[in-house]
Amino acid sequence: MRQFALLLLAAASVAGAQPPTWVPGMPWAPTEPYITIGQDEAGYRNWFLASPAHATYVKAFNNYLATYGVSGIVPTWQLLRTASDWQKCGTAAFEVPPSEDWPNIVQTLRYVRDKVIPAVGPVEPVSVYRSPMLNKCAGGAQESAHRFMQAVDMVPLNPITRDMLISKLCAVHATNGQPYGVGLGFYVGLRFHVDSRKFRTWGQKDDGSIACARSFEMVHAKDPVTAAFPNGVPPPADPLAPPPAPALQQPPKS
Repeated sequence: MRQFALLLLAAASVAGAQPPTWVPGMPWAPTEPYITIGQDEAGYRNWFLASPAHATYVKAFNNYLATYGVSGIVPTWQLLRTASDWQKCGTAAFEVPPSEDWPNIVQTLRYVRDKVIPAVGPVEPVSVYRSPMLNKCAGGAQESAHRFMQAVDMVPLNPITRDMLISKLCAVHATNGQPYGVGLGFYVGLRFHVDSRKFRTWGQKDDGSIACARSFEMVHAKDPVTAAFPNGVPPPADPLAPPPAPALQQPPKS
């Protein structure tokens, strides 16, 4: 049974099929469907040694993370993983992003440290920065947060079912996603996405329902002002406040 389950995970990784949902009793190999040979730790060492410049860039990046208090949340080398489709797209398995994009990862890592790890335990990044060319080849959105190093796709390292993973992360996001300004998304299997682009959510549970219904309602509320208050009711209007300015009429389109 163990060998058969491992074969299923390996087949999903090689063939691009949807990874099976983990259930108790199956071997726990959360990165198996997403990390191929060459993007693992041994592959990173080979990449690191391939050019003296890599050591310089990695050190500078790690120092930057330390300066802003977000080093050590996950191993720095895992933050250099590009996309799971790196081989198909003929690009590098690892890349140090342009330094002007480094500030974009700070808030994402803060949320991972403060809210994600306390909820589900340690995590491992499987995709972070994608160059414009790689992002296009991998099928990412034109303005994907991965292009600007705002996003981290990751998997949990402690055994957990997909339903429980979604339940725990959605509960945290409904309370903390808006203050942190982060988005949360779920893909097939155990892979999930956190970014600091803006407060939003996407993805479905296995039964087809919205993964984070409460966060979804908050994002898409008809009255976002009302939705911002814990009890759903804004405070009474100040009778001494001046009336609101009339809305400007937009000229008709020709």
